[in-house]
Amino acid sequence: MLATNTDPYTVRLAPGVHAYVQPHGGWCVNNAGIISDGDHTVLVDTAATERRALGLREALLETGAALPRTVINTHHHGDHTYGNAVFGPGATVVGHESCRREVLAAGRQLHLIWPQTDFGDIRIAAPAVTYSERLTLHAGATEIRLIHPGVAHTVGDTIVHLPEQSVVFTGDLVFNGGTPFLATGSLSGSLRAMALLRSLDAQTVVPGHGPLTDPSAYDATERYLLYVAELARAGHAAGRSPLEVARAADPGEFGALRESERLVANVHRAYAELDGLPEGSPLDLLTVFGDMAAMNGGVPVACHA
Repeated sequence: MLATNTDPYTVRLAPGVHAYVQPHGGWCVNNAGIISDGDHTVLVDTAATERRALGLREALLETGAALPRTVINTHHHGDHTYGNAVFGPGATVVGHESCRREVLAAGRQLHLIWPQTDFGDIRIAAPAVTYSERLTLHAGATEIRLIHPGVAHTVGDTIVHLPEQSVVFTGDLVFNGGTPFLATGSLSGSLRAMALLRSLDAQTVVPGHGPLTDPSAYDATERYLLYVAELARAGHAAGRSPLEVARAADPGEFGALRESERLVANVHRAYAELDGLPEGSPLDLLTVFGDMAAMNGGVPVACHA
C-alpha cells in the first residue's frame, strides 16, 4: 500500500538514532525519537493512543532496535505520555520531577477534552526516575543529555540533546508549522528556552510536532512569542479580554500556522504573567479551551489521534 501524507514515518538521523514523525503534527499527533545500539534502546516520548503507541513500537523494531529499556518523557501532556504503558514493564520511564507530578495530576485528561476519541487501553504510567536540572543517560556509546529549561511549554519540560550526533529533541518547545501552546507553561520561560536551545548548537532539530527542521525553527518560534507578548501588552493595558485580543489580531506571517486557535490560550498565559502570577501558574482550562472553541467559530478543537 502506498503511504499517504498522514502516515507516520521514520527518519535515520545518525547511526543508531531515528526520528519517528507523525504528520501533520496537529493536536495529539506528536513526534518521537529512537536511540539504540541494537541492544540498549532509549525511546523519546510515546503517543496519544494505544493504537499509535503500538505503531511506534512496530516502527522501532523495524529499525533493528531492541525494545526500549528507557522511555524519556519530554513533558506530561498525554500525546507524549499516554503510550508509556505500552512499553512497560520492561522500560523505565524517566522525566523531570514536575513531569511526574503533572502526569499523575492530569490522569486521563485527554479523555475529558476529547471524549469521542478512541484512545484505547490507556494506563497512566508516570516517570519512575526523575531529575531536577540535568541528567545524562547512555544508549551504548551514545551520550544522551536531559536538560530542564525551566518553565516553558510546561512546568516539567525536558530537552533531549545528543551532542556527538548534533541532534536535539525539543519536545513541544518547538512546533514546526504549528502554533506554539503555552497554556500550561510560560511565555517568558519559552523565550528563555529558545536561547538555551541555540546554545546547544545542534544542527538537526526534532520538534514535538511537525517535520524535522534546523535551528531556524528557534527564530521562527521566538518571533511568534514576541508577537504574542506585544498583543498581550496592548490588550491588557486597554482592558480587553484575551478572546477580544485574539479575534482582532492580524496574524501576519503566522497566518499559515496550524491550530491558530491557540493564540487565545497564549494570550491568557501572557495576561497571567502581566498580572504578576508565577510562571506556570494553573489557568482555568475550561475557559481556555472554551475560548479556543470560540476562535474556531464554536467548533470544538479537533483531536487528530
